[in-house]
Amino acid sequence: MSGHTHVDGKLPHEPEKATLEGRNKVLGFWLFLGGETVLFGTLFSAYLALRHQVGDGNPTPMELFDLKTVAIATFILLTSSLTSVFAIQSMHTNKVTSMIWWLIITVLFGLGFLGLEIYEFTHYVHEGHKFSTSAFSTSFYTLVGFHGAHVLFGVLWISLLIAQIFKKGLTVVTAPKIYVAGMYWHFIDVVWVFIFTVVYLMGKVG
Repeated sequence: MSGHTHVDGKLPHEPEKATLEGRNKVLGFWLFLGGETVLFGTLFSAYLALRHQVGDGNPTPMELFDLKTVAIATFILLTSSLTSVFAIQSMHTNKVTSMIWWLIITVLFGLGFLGLEIYEFTHYVHEGHKFSTSAFSTSFYTLVGFHGAHVLFGVLWISLLIAQIFKKGLTVVTAPKIYVAGMYWHFIDVVWVFIFTVVYLMGKVG
């Protein structure tokens, strides 16, 4: 019997929790997400403190933000959270091919989100909203750009996991990696909901 399978040769229903190592990875990742929450909380606090610090002649949040583009990006990212859920559900039912396809779709949505964010940043720079234009612009690019970097990391991480699944298959060793990557993806989606509300919606309200 392989050490990577259950007694009947099949993976258990929740393979990510089938071993002590897998359970420790999940627990450790919750602790990591706690640290990330504190970090993003600090960036949100800095943004809220500086969002009205706009120099004379520089664009304000109300003048700058294009909610249509941001709403499309939000829809794409939230949909990717749903596809990552489908991937985990497929993993729990040992539907490896289905899991891989849902992960690929999640990666594509992530790339779509990043493409819109690059377009958005480029547009803002053309409008005179550069990183060093004002305290508001610096805090904006730091917060939103830091989140974008997390999305990029998630895209690369899930892509590497897909390659690993092709090479090693779904086991009690690879399953916890897929599971924590799903947790990570949900986390960056939740952070984006706060960014959409605090940065963009509050920016338009004034």
